[in-house]
Amino acid sequence: MTTATRPLIAPSILAADFARLGEEVDAIVQAGADWIHLDVMDGHFVPNISFGPQIVKALRPRTKLPFDVHLMIEPVDPYLEAFAKAGADHILIHIEAGPHAHRSLQQIRALGAKPGIVLCPATPPEAISEIMDMVDVILVMTVNPGFGGQKFLASQLPKISRLRDMITKSGRDIRLAVDGGIDPTTAPQATAAGADVLIAGSAIYAQPDYKAAIEALRPTPAG
Repeated sequence: MTTATRPLIAPSILAADFARLGEEVDAIVQAGADWIHLDVMDGHFVPNISFGPQIVKALRPRTKLPFDVHLMIEPVDPYLEAFAKAGADHILIHIEAGPHAHRSLQQIRALGAKPGIVLCPATPPEAISEIMDMVDVILVMTVNPGFGGQKFLASQLPKISRLRDMITKSGRDIRLAVDGGIDPTTAPQATAAGADVLIAGSAIYAQPDYKAAIEALRPTPAG
């Protein structure tokens, strides 16, 4: 099973050195990253501001790895096209960011990107039950979104398990990602609960050896 053997690792560039962002992307590609996670914050939906589509566009030529773009913005619809054109492979929106997630996910698909839905810690899995057939990625926030370096919320583990069951019952190939406080201690907890994509920032970028940091998040082979 994917979740038990080799979860995908998606380093979050929010924790990278912004003065040398291109080189930081090159470094995690060489270190064995599977996806590149880009956190877009608007200072409105979340209490922080990060970057916009120009950064995505500037980094796009550095790698062919999927760009997993997490939009923590409200409203989101006016910006979907800009991020798709900038090179986002996946565009993830929050179920909490507006009343029309169904329409937003349709638009993402029409723009040629893979749609994803994100749940904040207070949001139950049932909130996305009506749009399971529309998403390729589900992201569970294991911290409250808006800042890096927060402590993992173990209260989200049952939610991850319930979502894994919902994915299995749907019969669809949906990736189940987790983001927030992921490190060598919490990563096995998340994968045991059913996650198959681990998003990590400081657990990778705050380490001297990115390759070792990425491998430390993967399960140790049995035997």
